[in-house]
Amino acid sequence: MLVDVRIPALAESVPDAKLLAWNFRTGDRVERGDVLIELETDKVVLEVPAPQSGTLAEIVLPEGETGLSEQLIARIDTAGDGAEHADAARSEPEAEFTGGPHGPATAAAGTATAPPMGPAARRILAEHGLDPAAIEGTGKDGRITKADVLRHLDSSPPTPAEPAPEAGPEPEPTRPPDSPPDARPGSRGERREPMSRLRSRIAERLLAAQRNAAILTTFNEVDMQPVMDLRRRYREDFERRHGVRLGFMSFFVKAAVQALGRFPPVNAFIEGEDIVHHDYCDIGVAVGSPRGLVVPILRNVEDMSFAQIETKIGEFGAKARDGTLSFEEMSGGTFTISNGGVFGSLLSTPILNPPQSAILGMHKTEDRAVVVGGEVAVRPMMYLALSYDHRIIDGREAVQFLVTIKEAVEDPARLLLEV
Repeated sequence: MLVDVRIPALAESVPDAKLLAWNFRTGDRVERGDVLIELETDKVVLEVPAPQSGTLAEIVLPEGETGLSEQLIARIDTAGDGAEHADAARSEPEAEFTGGPHGPATAAAGTATAPPMGPAARRILAEHGLDPAAIEGTGKDGRITKADVLRHLDSSPPTPAEPAPEAGPEPEPTRPPDSPPDARPGSRGERREPMSRLRSRIAERLLAAQRNAAILTTFNEVDMQPVMDLRRRYREDFERRHGVRLGFMSFFVKAAVQALGRFPPVNAFIEGEDIVHHDYCDIGVAVGSPRGLVVPILRNVEDMSFAQIETKIGEFGAKARDGTLSFEEMSGGTFTISNGGVFGSLLSTPILNPPQSAILGMHKTEDRAVVVGGEVAVRPMMYLALSYDHRIIDGREAVQFLVTIKEAVEDPARLLLEV
């Protein structure tokens, strides 16, 4: 029997999806749950698993093409004779195909089947010639994730035939490297690569924000010493109790919730001739990923504790690195926080994330000489920037909003007492 493989139902705001590399070829044996292909949308990358075990009978839509929601892309033959034939072919070493279109991965001697893994993990295994049996999978049912492979690479000493990897994050294997291997100083080579759908969507939205909103930015600075002292005092107890590290972001998220409650226009947006107000706080936290900047949403943050915020942000960061954020986690949001300080930014003017009316920019904490109690002292200071839509938010409200965040961070007891 032939079973259809279709593009999953896409979100209403996502019109289509681009097919990336197929991980199996026509005639290959596939097991139920094997990831057949990744789909790139303007928000997330989706995995398409095999709905049934059998033989990949037909690839209807080749890689590189664009498909619509629930469009047919392949067929699987679940007939017994076809499956048995595929199993027999798969048992022969020369017929084994585990590395996808990027080349076969090295299989352990005597191992009939490789552990389950995602396509990103499969590609890195193939590139580095790794044995999947040597990697412990932390995913569901022992599934090897991209993070597992990268962790294995970081912990494994390089072989003489393979130079040690450079310090820094492993580049996304599906994207061309920032510099081609033969690039050298003074060369005038050029290369062209297609813009990813995510990058294209980011460009479209940011251009629309500049064109459609009256964007202004107000600045302030915050003394980070009180928060740093609080973290130092309770860091170990917090981690022991909640199983997650106490970071800076949760303080700013909680401070933003307090400020949004006091200045409702900052938590609203314009829709046609109306102003849409929200009696909840869904705060987007900008996270860097190999594909670009993504903004997953912390929903109903007003009901979340510090530990819940830190845990959720950690989950978002891991999913962004692995490319497993869902449509639901990326949709909506009433306010955004972006931390350029993790990349070394000292001061910037963030751009609105439409249709939201404001975005808070955090920056690098640096020791500076400031006046404290009439005397000059060295304090860890951070510049804050609030970009806002002047059509809906007055300058007075924007300034007071930022001052509220500053006061809450400089005196964290305000977050507890809500003053």
